[in-house]
Amino acid sequence: MTTTTDSRTADLLDIQRATHVYARGLDRFDPAEALSAFTDDAVWDASPVGLERLEGRAAILAFFERDAAAIADQFHVITNHVVDLDDDGATARGTNYVFSEGHTKTGAAFRAIALNEDVYRRTADGWRIASRRISALTPPEMDGFDA
Repeated sequence: MTTTTDSRTADLLDIQRATHVYARGLDRFDPAEALSAFTDDAVWDASPVGLERLEGRAAILAFFERDAAAIADQFHVITNHVVDLDDDGATARGTNYVFSEGHTKTGAAFRAIALNEDVYRRTADGWRIASRRISALTPPEMDGFDA
């Protein structure tokens, strides 16, 4: 499928928006907003940084809810997007960096600088994350983090 420059730009911006909505939802302690960035059959795999590999919206939402209940403050900065649209016009692949820092309600501090490796899918509601694999770029500092 050939895309015009305008539609390609719109697709790339919508994909970036999905990644930013995910981060904003986490930082606002709004699990539903964070989840809205994902497809129904999404995979969220943070096992490379010592967390879980989750499949499907229910499992991902449950983790986001546990996270929101355990965290006192946090932020996520997502940057350096590189996205390649597949020829079918319905999928794309990309990477971005994430820097996250915060504290749990028990006082533990955490900090992570990671690489998100994503697969995106066009849905009726726009582009969404179909899979995200999070791997550390520097050693994560997660002592006492058990969300």
